[in-house]
Amino acid sequence: MSTSHDPRVKAVTAFFEHLKPADLARMATLYSEQVFFKDPFNEVRSLAEVEAIFAHMFEALESPRFTVLDTLVQQNQCFLSWDFHFRLKGQSQPRRIHGSSHLRFAPDGRIAYHRDYWDAAEEFYEKLPLLGAVLRLIKRRLKV
Repeated sequence: MSTSHDPRVKAVTAFFEHLKPADLARMATLYSEQVFFKDPFNEVRSLAEVEAIFAHMFEALESPRFTVLDTLVQQNQCFLSWDFHFRLKGQSQPRRIHGSSHLRFAPDGRIAYHRDYWDAAEEFYEKLPLLGAVLRLIKRRLKV
């Protein structure tokens, strides 16, 4: 885990590295009510919608957890690089997605903007049995 001296970043890192379903009730301590959140699958503009995304994560996946690898802080924003570990329901094979988050903090210190960056094809779709084979074939043909 990377450490930051910024209390906002420390709070966010600790929250995500120890996130459990019961913690979703306290997301308002970290996120503004009108937060913008975007990842490869979602784009929402409220705390309630962000909470629903994370609730769905706990419903759809086994043992989801984040490991924050690095932090970069500048004024009211930061970048986090992370690994997301999980298992698909009914499967024993552990999976990992490597990605990063760009966060902007509101004047009250809560997150007003959260944008996740990760390659959905490489990190997720290519690892699915049938779809993955097709995507890997396309990728090989596109390489120069």
